[in-house]
Amino acid sequence: MLKLDNKPLSYDRAFTHNDIQYPSNWLRLASLEEKKAIGITEVANDPTYDQRFYWGVDNPKQLNDQPAVDEDGKDLGYTQTGLKTQWSATQGEIAASLLAPSDWRIIKAKETGTNIPSAWKTYRAAVRTACNTRQTEIGNAADVPALKELLFGQPTLTQQKKDSDGEDVVDSDNKPVMEDVPNPAIATAWPTPI
Repeated sequence: MLKLDNKPLSYDRAFTHNDIQYPSNWLRLASLEEKKAIGITEVANDPTYDQRFYWGVDNPKQLNDQPAVDEDGKDLGYTQTGLKTQWSATQGEIAASLLAPSDWRIIKAKETGTNIPSAWKTYRAAVRTACNTRQTEIGNAADVPALKELLFGQPTLTQQKKDSDGEDVVDSDNKPVMEDVPNPAIATAWPTPI
């Protein structure tokens, strides 16, 4: 991040300093020496965090439901919902949204006394199974980073390939042979819609 007089500067935005107006492209075109000459400094960006899981950097939200208490530790008579409960409920909402487009097929079959096509029965059952499995996986998350990885981690990991004896595989130049493998910490996938 670039700063001038302790104020952040944005690329592609004009700014004024010491009664001199600088055009919007000046920061992109100016050399490092030109920037330093007028007092522009580069500082590290503020650390970021995922607000869905953290209150701040290294400050995770509550994982499990807990009784609400005041500053003296007195029970306030209600429960503070934790991330596991919130994300488990989200899985139910996702499942409902996946089932809703085919609800009419079930209603039509019941009203007309016809059979529900087996492909739709299978898909709808798979959605419910995936939802239940994902909710169980959420319930088993050990901590906030594990929960975040479960729900939003990369589906594959790149690692060094192993041979049948568990030894690292290298190529003819003795460089590691890498391969993509499924990430075991990722939640069960939702079924593909029909």
